[in-house]
Amino acid sequence: MSHQIISDLHTRYTAKKYDSNKRISAEDMAIITEALRLSASSINSQPWKFVIVESDEAKQRLHDTFANKHQFNQLHAKEASHTVLLAYDPAFTKDKFVKRVDAEVASGHLPESMRDSFMGAYAFAEANTDEQGNNGSWTKAQVYLALGNLLHTLARLGIASTPMEGVDADLIGELFSKELDGHICEVAVAMGYPDQEQDWNYGLPKARLPKEDVVEVV
Repeated sequence: MSHQIISDLHTRYTAKKYDSNKRISAEDMAIITEALRLSASSINSQPWKFVIVESDEAKQRLHDTFANKHQFNQLHAKEASHTVLLAYDPAFTKDKFVKRVDAEVASGHLPESMRDSFMGAYAFAEANTDEQGNNGSWTKAQVYLALGNLLHTLARLGIASTPMEGVDADLIGELFSKELDGHICEVAVAMGYPDQEQDWNYGLPKARLPKEDVVEVV
């Protein structure tokens, strides 16, 4: 099949070794951050925060979060050009949703006359909120929508990526507490350009199940 989307997805892969001398341009980073901002979420909740690790100081902090586990991902902390910490709000309240609804009205997407009725959409969040006010399982699912959007954006830009659930959420929460502001990071994405000679996963053919095994048309 010949289509740019399919080409993007065929060439995207999980990088295992980055060239630490190559940096993502400011122009591409602007596209990446805007793509993250434009990611879809249920009821336009946007219950997330994206922390972009760019400076040497922040990279050292990220490197230190691998002190106890998942050391196989530790090298990416310093070698990748940038890393995005994708974090979710574990307590997404109705008061927080108000800010999103007001943005809907301010943008012209939602008529002012429909503001109060749209507030009723918060029922989706309430249905996933426990007695302690925690709805992290629901907000974390929204983060994965942004993750998919990010991976395709990077593929379109020709930038390698490594999605990592192998991170220490506790240590990230401790060492990036100011930036996360109460959000929880359980997945991150390293980004940059591969060391083509040392990245054993570079250039290998795509391995996926056949379409008839995973797609059912009814």
